[in-house]
Amino acid sequence: MSRASRVAAAAAYGGGGVGVAGVLAAILLLGQARLARRTIPLAEAPPPRCDGRYGTEYDGVPLRLAMLGDSSAAGYGVDRPRDTPGALLAAGLAERLHWPVEVRSVAVVGSTSAGLVPQRELALAWRPDVAVILVGANDVTHRIRVPLAVGHLAQTVRLLHAEGAEVVVGTCPDLGTIRPIQPPLRWLARQWSRDMAAAQTIGVVEAGGATVSLGDLLGPEFAASPETMFAWDRFHPSATGYLAATAAMLPTVVAAAGGAADARPVPARGEGVRSLAQAAVEAVDQAGTEVSGAEVAGQERGPAGRWADLRHRLRTRIERPQDPVNPAGVRVE
Repeated sequence: MSRASRVAAAAAYGGGGVGVAGVLAAILLLGQARLARRTIPLAEAPPPRCDGRYGTEYDGVPLRLAMLGDSSAAGYGVDRPRDTPGALLAAGLAERLHWPVEVRSVAVVGSTSAGLVPQRELALAWRPDVAVILVGANDVTHRIRVPLAVGHLAQTVRLLHAEGAEVVVGTCPDLGTIRPIQPPLRWLARQWSRDMAAAQTIGVVEAGGATVSLGDLLGPEFAASPETMFAWDRFHPSATGYLAATAAMLPTVVAAAGGAADARPVPARGEGVRSLAQAAVEAVDQAGTEVSGAEVAGQERGPAGRWADLRHRLRTRIERPQDPVNPAGVRVE
């Protein structure tokens, strides 16, 4: 069975049983996991709220952007609203579209994919135009089965899409880049993260969304300057780290919102249409890759299943990060 086929099977059914070696490895790794949890501090306070309006210098009915997911979507690790992913994406959208953007974040620190169920109810009631989801790391650390986690994510994307929202998902980051996690747990965390990210890609695209692989996107930069790229807890990104991650996601979010000027893909070898399972595998291998649904001769599916378009878009610098206007005054209908 090819790697792409194994990923597709894992997304739908899971990875099968755990052998004796796997059980012994898990027992040996429990001590490391406990040590990592003691090394990584618990959240001391909620992240700053990014709810509010951006691009107030522009006229028009604001585009609504909802943020769902875990601490990476909420922006845990920074002190100012302007440094959260929601604020950075909203400021970038306003700059590119020359249009006001209104943000509502329902993300919860510590959330797994199951936590998307109450979050999506809040988001659906608000009726966003675009929804961005960042989730998966806590599913990996809690060893939640991939099909269960991906099922919650895919259903969230499906429901949002059915209500008219364009959905972009930043797939599970590579937990092998986190310093408090030591080998051999670090090696397993890397593989588990990659498996989760590939399965997320398949589930999200099948449900009508698009993905951007985060993977080890920040790994080299974090390794070169951990004091700059990591927050105080050495686990969550700093303001600089979030800026790097959102720069990779922004072109896809702009395209989802209807923009095109700065969202044209970079011509690169290996881009184009292939099976979704193959695209998911390739995206995991190259962080910053966008995967979305495609058609071939008017058909969404081929011999290997769903068609997908794989792209490497130009990363977009966010020129003017800003705090929201009236962050407590978001209108909910």
